[in-house]
Amino acid sequence: LGGELTDDVRAALLPACMRAETEVAGAPTGGMDQSVSLFAREGSALLLDFTDSSRTQVPLDLAAAGLAFLVVDTRVSHALVDGGYAARRADCERAAGLLGIPTLRQARLEDVDRLDEERVRRRVRHVVTEIARVEEVVAAAAEHDWARVGRVFVESHASMRDDYEISCAELDLAVETALSAGALGARMTGGGFGGSAIALVPQDWVEAVGDAIAAAFAGAGFTEPGFLVPQASAGVSLG
Repeated sequence: LGGELTDDVRAALLPACMRAETEVAGAPTGGMDQSVSLFAREGSALLLDFTDSSRTQVPLDLAAAGLAFLVVDTRVSHALVDGGYAARRADCERAAGLLGIPTLRQARLEDVDRLDEERVRRRVRHVVTEIARVEEVVAAAAEHDWARVGRVFVESHASMRDDYEISCAELDLAVETALSAGALGARMTGGGFGGSAIALVPQDWVEAVGDAIAAAFAGAGFTEPGFLVPQASAGVSLG
């Protein structure tokens, strides 16, 4: 590697990392986590489009706006090899085949009504609207419209909960409590069926929002959640 991970080297590593998760770990995932691990830059989010392999750095200076992300680990274990994730992927691939397109990246909202199966229609609706939400968040971040970002987070969670059906009671409670405690927005994140939620919170309220979520979990008889305040950091490096 010559002591440095150049962009060319990172690009060569990406498909190998994706194959490792799919073929070795047995999880039929995409390449988002691998791409972020390789190409992330400090102070930015990473916008990915796998149809053309494009990567766009999106400036993300939450601290300047007096905000922070609060990650809530529900402590609900989830395994992407247990069938739920694969079933959602199969639904999406089936829908793309029925619509005659390579992937649902090419689908439009009007395509939903062309599908006969109600479950598959909801999967497609989630994917199409989620892509639009990603674009809206990028635009809102460029305008420093963090209230708009928060609203889109809420819409995203509702779509993942209702149309894609990958949330769970703990994730829903974390999101609902974060919002009621003052978060601008909150949504589950990751592959679903457990895992974590992320909330956009005023910096001065991070502790209070975390305390409210912990109390809500205790009241519901759930396992005590964990918390993390992440920073937008650079990807992997050598040395």
